[in-house]
Amino acid sequence: MVSALLGLVDFSRRRALAVSATIFVLALAAGFYVAHHIAIDSDTGKLVDPNLPWQKASDDLDKQFPQNQHLLVVVVDAKSATQSSDAADTIARALEQQPKVFQYVRRPDAVPYFKRYGLLLLPEKEVQDFADHLISAQPFLGTLAADPSVRGVLNSINLLSLGVIHGEVKPAQIDPTLDALSVAVEAAAAGKQQPLAWDEMFSGRKDSEEDLRHFVLARVALDFGQVGSASHAIAAIKQIARDAGLTESNGVTVRITGPVALNNDQLSALSESAGLSTVLCLGFLLFWLIVGLRSLKATVAVFVTLLVGLVACALFAVVVIGPFNPVSIAFAPLFIGIAIDFGIQLSVRFSAERLSADAIQAFRATAIGVGPPLTVAAIATTVGFLAFAPTAYLGVRDLGLIAGAGMLIALFLNLTLLPALLALLKVRGRKELAGFAWGVAADRFLLRRRKLVLTIAALLAVLAAIALPRLRFDFNPVNLQNQHSESVKTLNDLIADPNTSPYSIEFLAPPAEAKAAAEKLKTFPEVGRVLSLGVFIPENQEAKLAILQDAALLLSPTLSPPTVKPPPTAAEALAAVKACAEGMDQVAALGDKSAGRLAAALREILQKGDAAIPALAANLSAGMDQRIGDLREILQVGPVSLETLPQDFLRDWQAPDGRWRVQVFPSADVRRSENLRHFAQVVRSVVPQSVGSAVAVDEWTKLAPKAFATAGVLALVTISFLLVVVLRRIRDVALVLVPLMLAGLFTLGAAAVFGFSINFANIITLPMILGIGVAFDIYFVMRRRANEAGLLSSPTARGVIVSALTTGTSFGSLMISQSPGMAEMGKFLGLALAFILLCTIFVLPALYVSTTEGPSSATKNSRNPAGASTD
Repeated sequence: MVSALLGLVDFSRRRALAVSATIFVLALAAGFYVAHHIAIDSDTGKLVDPNLPWQKASDDLDKQFPQNQHLLVVVVDAKSATQSSDAADTIARALEQQPKVFQYVRRPDAVPYFKRYGLLLLPEKEVQDFADHLISAQPFLGTLAADPSVRGVLNSINLLSLGVIHGEVKPAQIDPTLDALSVAVEAAAAGKQQPLAWDEMFSGRKDSEEDLRHFVLARVALDFGQVGSASHAIAAIKQIARDAGLTESNGVTVRITGPVALNNDQLSALSESAGLSTVLCLGFLLFWLIVGLRSLKATVAVFVTLLVGLVACALFAVVVIGPFNPVSIAFAPLFIGIAIDFGIQLSVRFSAERLSADAIQAFRATAIGVGPPLTVAAIATTVGFLAFAPTAYLGVRDLGLIAGAGMLIALFLNLTLLPALLALLKVRGRKELAGFAWGVAADRFLLRRRKLVLTIAALLAVLAAIALPRLRFDFNPVNLQNQHSESVKTLNDLIADPNTSPYSIEFLAPPAEAKAAAEKLKTFPEVGRVLSLGVFIPENQEAKLAILQDAALLLSPTLSPPTVKPPPTAAEALAAVKACAEGMDQVAALGDKSAGRLAAALREILQKGDAAIPALAANLSAGMDQRIGDLREILQVGPVSLETLPQDFLRDWQAPDGRWRVQVFPSADVRRSENLRHFAQVVRSVVPQSVGSAVAVDEWTKLAPKAFATAGVLALVTISFLLVVVLRRIRDVALVLVPLMLAGLFTLGAAAVFGFSINFANIITLPMILGIGVAFDIYFVMRRRANEAGLLSSPTARGVIVSALTTGTSFGSLMISQSPGMAEMGKFLGLALAFILLCTIFVLPALYVSTTEGPSSATKNSRNPAGASTD
């Protein structure tokens, strides 16, 4: 191996211009190809092996109900159910006008079936209360039916005032209605939207919190090749809301969430912070290279080699792997952080050798001294990354393949392009690169205090092991997103209410099995409610229909007048405003404050004149004819059965093959991961083939640790075998692996103490720890095998420390990411790197001295630290 490495480096030195030119031309071609073919598939559903049972069940559900895929969830909140419903309806109609963007739009809480038959789903008492309230409001409804306009509303209110004046109605009975009217009229006078709560007035039932919130579901045409694949659709919804005046100043809040919005915000955050983090990373990288290498020429050579390697690694990914995924896109900082180490080691060693030899001899000595450790380290790191190839976590599998290939690419370039550039730039030796001055004292300290160092390390290892049971695993992807983004805040708001929790579980089953499973699931306290087709068939229909039929006999003539007045002119509307204001003044004279408030508001409208009428009409009578029509339809409903269910409604709950879709909602606060997982496990104990976001989190929680444990064991075994083959000494293999495993133990123990949780993001730092640590340890062990004296006073130690600084800068740049997951990954990597450096610089030399040398020989070596003559 040494002769081959020597020949490669020597060839690159002798043919420096040709080698450099050839590689640069190839790099330019590769860069051009990558720029025109690079793509990202932001579909997070493809991060896991599709052949897993739960993935197959999920795919089956998706195929049966494609209308439920790629949905944006528009959440509309307002001060009244009427305003919220009208706003949601406005948005839905506008989205339907853009079929190229929104392929499918529906309002799940306002489908025609619920509008017509929803009353039958209520308890019999509530149906009776509704009918009684309508009958008592018959005169009021009659006026509105004959004149469904702002004029009709004000005339009907005026009738109420006459009832109070004549003593037929007590003021307190109409005060709630007058107060609601006052709010709407005052808003109109201020030019704001505040529709009257007609649903509450018609039903006689106070709006609940659930009534004040309505939803619009929109299936979006996504382009997974773009980072912000849904940004255009989200922007379109926001613009529609602004154009329609659906703003907080008008009492309406429109927010967007759902899987598509969450994914879009997450990837957009990564993209937005990538530019700044990359600039900072490269800037600090150059700074540490200049400080560490003390040579602008050497810095340029190492940096250019790194950039060429990055392009080559990207080319491999584009050609062999295909589109990047949200995990594999992290290959860049991973490659930079580890590959830069190879260039630093070689350039530092060359500069040290150049002090006492000409360029030719310095290159030969560098190839002989550094070539084998670099090769072994690169192969070991590659093996560590490739260990992820067999796992079901496809996102990390791709990252492992790219990073593994990248290590071999980096090794080749650092043995060819870097020597060629060092030769072309005529880099000279620098005395300070021969080693750290403090390294001599450090070597002596480790010699004298090696037992103390090892005792402290052992004690810390015990403490770390004791802390390990406190290590938390959190594989809820929402917890890794920006908690201040609209999509996440809205999602958490929905999760807080079990009735709207997106963490539902679904399954498909034949009707009989679906009914049986639904009934059994209802008995579990962890289950809040269960929905299926059977739920939408009303119970006790005969009694409820009889109530509505009785009401229809009395109200049908009222709700269906022979003639309907045309819309009023502005003058007619103002006349109605004046008449109503006068009537309210008379009621106010009797001491009714609510009537006085309404009279004052109506006078503001009169002062503004015709200009105020459109806003007044919008707040008082918009959609009145439709509301009267809905009442007529409700009173004319007939019995409901599975056979009479509308096809569009049936299609949302029954698959084409006849199976029913069953949806299960939690009862507990599933923002806590343990509650979410427990809920999933309870449901799956009854229906193993269940799927949904809760199931996905549970499966991810089991899959990710298993995948990384498997990969870790495989990597450790493979690397150990490789080291045995290369080093041929079990003791040397142990010297490489023990500090590495110790650093890993320290990292996990510290994470447990500091409250870090293992999650989707930082779990991929474990192979990084393996890659960095094994390289550092191999450099030191192979240095001592070559009988080179002084570890911490050698160029190797300087290269390791400079490499750690550059690697820390690369990974540390992740901390400024707007994505909490990436920021946490940066923190975790910083912690890991600190322990790797600690174990490499202190524990490994102490171990080596303790296992190989007696005091006399060790002292002798410590008095001949690495210098120009020996290094």
